[in-house]
Amino acid sequence: MSKATGYDASQIQVLEGLEAVRRRPSMYIGSTDTLGLHHLVYEVVDNSVDEALGGYAKAINVILHPDGSVSVADDGRGIPIDNHPQFGRPALEIVMTVLHAGGKFDHESYSVSGGLHGVGVSVVNALSEWMEVEVRRNGRVYWQRYEHGNVASEVVVKGHSEHTGTTVTFKPDGTIFEETEYNFDTLSSRLRELAFLNRGLRITIKDEKTDKENDFCYEGGIISFVEYLNTNKETLHKPPLFFSRSKNGTQVEVALQYNNSYNEHIFSYANNINTREGGTHLMGFRAALTKTVNEYARANKVFKNEVKLGGEDLREGLVAVVSVKLPDPQFEGQTKTRLGNSAIRGLIESMVSEGLAEYFEENPIVATTIVEKAGEALRAREAARKAKELTRRKNALGSGGLPGKLADCSNNDPTKCEIYIVEGESAGGSAKQGRNRHFQAILPLRGKILNVERARLDKILKNSEIRNMIVAFGTGIGDDFDITKARYHKVVIMTDADVDGSHIRTLLLTFIYRYMKPLIEAGYVFIAQPPLYQVKKGKQVSYAYTDEQLSQLVENIAKPAIQRYKGLGEMNPEQLWDTTMDPEKRTMLKVTLEDAVEADRIFTILMGDRVEPRREFIETHAKYVKNLDV
Repeated sequence: MSKATGYDASQIQVLEGLEAVRRRPSMYIGSTDTLGLHHLVYEVVDNSVDEALGGYAKAINVILHPDGSVSVADDGRGIPIDNHPQFGRPALEIVMTVLHAGGKFDHESYSVSGGLHGVGVSVVNALSEWMEVEVRRNGRVYWQRYEHGNVASEVVVKGHSEHTGTTVTFKPDGTIFEETEYNFDTLSSRLRELAFLNRGLRITIKDEKTDKENDFCYEGGIISFVEYLNTNKETLHKPPLFFSRSKNGTQVEVALQYNNSYNEHIFSYANNINTREGGTHLMGFRAALTKTVNEYARANKVFKNEVKLGGEDLREGLVAVVSVKLPDPQFEGQTKTRLGNSAIRGLIESMVSEGLAEYFEENPIVATTIVEKAGEALRAREAARKAKELTRRKNALGSGGLPGKLADCSNNDPTKCEIYIVEGESAGGSAKQGRNRHFQAILPLRGKILNVERARLDKILKNSEIRNMIVAFGTGIGDDFDITKARYHKVVIMTDADVDGSHIRTLLLTFIYRYMKPLIEAGYVFIAQPPLYQVKKGKQVSYAYTDEQLSQLVENIAKPAIQRYKGLGEMNPEQLWDTTMDPEKRTMLKVTLEDAVEADRIFTILMGDRVEPRREFIETHAKYVKNLDV
C-alpha cells in the first residue's frame, strides 16, 4: 500500500458541525449501556488501526486508569496541529470537536479505513466528561484538553520528542452512560480480533487497577486466527489453507481449516468491521467452496453415484476467516453489517477456486477426507430434513400440534408472551399453577437434553425434548430458522441452583447458540434467578438470592429459620411466582452475545469432546464459583 506524500491541515475535510451528540448519543454509538461505553474505546482504537493500515503505525497501547479514564496511544504520524485553512483553528481541535472532520474522505491520507469516517473521535469527545490529546509530531509534544466536547485549553507545546504518534485519554460522562466501568475481557476480545486481522500489529491492554494485561501480536494474521478458533478441536489437516490477492487498492485474504465437529464457523470482515450479516465477500467464498469441492469429487469419482454436495454439507466442521480491505466499503442491512460491493464477490470467488483446486491436486488425501465428511453431512441432512418436516407440519397445525407437555398462554401477541423452560416435572407443576396464564407458558423438561456439540442435526432432531422446544418456539431450526415466527419474545431458562441445574442450563444455551442464535441476538433469551434461601421468623418471610443477602438478612432478623432451596420443586406455586416469575419483583439475566469468537471457544471447551481444555477451564475459574451445591 503506497504511503501518502503529505499529511497536513489542508487534508482535514469538514462536512458538518458537531451537534446533538450529547442529546441523542444512541444515534452515534448505538446505546448508552455497557455496549455503547465500550464502543467509545473501539472508535479511538480504530483511528490508530487506520494509521497501521496505512503503514504508519506498528503498535497501539490501551490503558484503563483507576479513575475510570482510558488512554489509547499509537506510534503513527500524529494528528496535524497546524491551522486549518478554512477555519483558522488547529487541525487537532477541528478533528476533536467537529463531526465528520478527518482525513479519510479523499483516499490520499488513508487509502483504507475502518473507523466511522471522521465521526468517531469527535463523538467520543462529546460523550466524555473530559478528554486530553497528546500529539508527538515535528519533534515536539503538543497537548489540548476538552470538557464535555468543548475546547478547554489552547493547543500548547508540552515538551520535545523524537518519536511520532497520538495519545487520546478520555473519561466517559457518568451523566450519559448507565455505567462507566470497563470490562477488561470484553475490550481484550476485540483488541485480539484486531491484532489477528492486522498481521504484525502489536496491541497491548493493561488495567492499572487489577494489573491485568494482555499483549497481542500475530505475524500469521488470519492464519493464526483460524488456528486460535480451532484450538480445542481436532483438525483434519494442518496448517490452515491461506489465499490472498490485491487488486485496485483492494486486499483480500481467506484462511480456512476443517475440524471433526458438526458446526460451521465463518467470520467475515470488511476493513476490520465484523460483517455479521455477510455480504458479497462471503457469497463469493461460499460459491467457490461449493463449486470447487463438487468438481473435485466428480473428477476423482469419490462417490459411486452422482452426488451433488450442498453448501451446508461443505461447511460442516469448517472454520474460516474472510477479510477484505477496500477504499470505499458499501454497507447494507439494518445494522450496516453486510458488505455490498459487487466487485468483491468475483475477486474472492476466483481466488478461492484457484487456490482450493491447486491445494486439492497437491493434497489428495486431505481433499478426499473433506469430500467424504461432506458426503456424511449430506446423508445426515436428508435425515434431518424429514425430521424437520415433521416439526414444520406440527407447527402448521396451530395449537393442536403443540407439545402435550406445553401449558401455553392465552395471549396471541408474541411481544407480550414468555415461555419458561423448566427443569423437572415437579417444578413444572408448581410453575404451571403459579404462573399468569394470560402471558406465561410453561414447558417442563424431563432430564437433560442431548449435548448438541457432539451430534449432527439428524440425531439432535430425534431428541423429544429438543423437538418439543422447536415446535413450541415456532421459529424452525438451523437454515430454516425464521425469527418472525417466534411465538414468544421471552424464552426463560429456569433450572435448579445445583450442579445438575447448571449442566442443564449449559446444554440449553449450547443448543440455542448453535441452532437458534438469532434468539440471543434479538435479546429474547433470559435466565431466571430463583432464590437460594428462605428466611422466616413468625409470619415475616424474606428471600435471599446470594450468600451476601443472606448475611444481611440474618443480621437484621434475630434467630430466623433458614431454608436452603436445592430445587425449584421445593417452592410452592405462590413462592415461585413471588420470587421468580412475577414481572414486578423477579430478577432475570438477559443472555447477550458481545463476542461470538469467545462464545464459540467457551461452548467448545465446556461441551466438546476434549477433556483437558475443560479441566484447565474449571481449574482456572473454580475460585470464582459461589453457592456450589454438589
